[in-house]
Amino acid sequence: MNFVTFRTATDVTPRLGAVVDDSVVALPGDMASLCASGAAGFAAATRTAAAAPAADRRPLADVALLPVVPRPGKIICLGLNYADHAAEGGNNKPEYPSFFMRGPSSLTAHGAPLQRPRASTKLDFEAELAVIIGKTARHLVPANALEAVAGYSCFNDGTLRDYQRKTAQWTIGKNFDRTGAFGPWLVPASALPAGAAGLKIQSRLNGTVMQSSNTAHMLFPVEETLCLVTEAITLEPGDVIIMGTPAGVGYARTPPVWMKAGDTIEIEIEGIGVLCNRIEDER
Repeated sequence: MNFVTFRTATDVTPRLGAVVDDSVVALPGDMASLCASGAAGFAAATRTAAAAPAADRRPLADVALLPVVPRPGKIICLGLNYADHAAEGGNNKPEYPSFFMRGPSSLTAHGAPLQRPRASTKLDFEAELAVIIGKTARHLVPANALEAVAGYSCFNDGTLRDYQRKTAQWTIGKNFDRTGAFGPWLVPASALPAGAAGLKIQSRLNGTVMQSSNTAHMLFPVEETLCLVTEAITLEPGDVIIMGTPAGVGYARTPPVWMKAGDTIEIEIEGIGVLCNRIEDER
C-alpha cells in the first residue's frame, strides 16, 4: 500500500493518507511520523486503511496531493550520479558525490504546476529517485544503511541551467520556487528491491521519452550514499535524499530543450509510479 500527503477543500493542515485502489483513506499523524514508526507502523496503517468502510474513502481525483513530505528537515541531492549524465556535461566520473541542498519552498506536488520563473526560460527536467528516511541515523555502514530508509518516491529536480552556472555552487539554480516535483506517493521500502536497485527510470516531455535508464546504473547507490552522508550529517525521519539523474536532459541536446508553459513532464520509476506536472509561468 502507498501513502500520500493530501488536502481537501476544507482542510486547514495537510493530512496523511493511504491509497486504496483509486481512493484515499485519511490516517492520523503525518508522513514523517509514519516513517518513524517503522515496519510495524506501516503494517498497522495498511490494516487500518484496508478495513476502512466505503464512507471513509475519498476518490483520489477529489483531493489535492501535496509533496510526499511537505516540509522535509533536509533535502540532500546528488549530482553526476550516472556516468552517462556526467559525460554529456563534459564531466568525468566523480570520486565523491556532488552533494547540494534544496529547500522546502522549492517543492511542488504531483498534479500541481511546476513553475517556470520570471528570471529564466532555461528550465530543465531531471528524473530522479527520492529516498525518504525513517529513523535517526549517523555513521551508517553497509550492513545497516538501508534500515534507515522508510520508502521511495519519484522526483523531478527541475533546474534553471543558466542560474546553476552563475556560480561554482549549484544551489541557486536548484532552488527556485516550485521547481522540484515530489510524488505522487511514498512506496514502503519493503515493497521494492533493496536500495530500489534495478528499477527502470524515465522522463517524458509531452509524451516523448527524454531519459531512459535504470537505477542499477547509479555510481553511488542508495546504501553507499547513506553511509557517505552520515559521515557528516545526522539523518532524521522525513529527511529526503535525491539520487541524481541519467543522461538525456534538455541542456545536453542539440538544440537544447527547455520546458515551457503548457508542457507536461512525467517522471516514471518502475514499481513506484508516475509523477506528472504541467508547466506554468510564474505570475
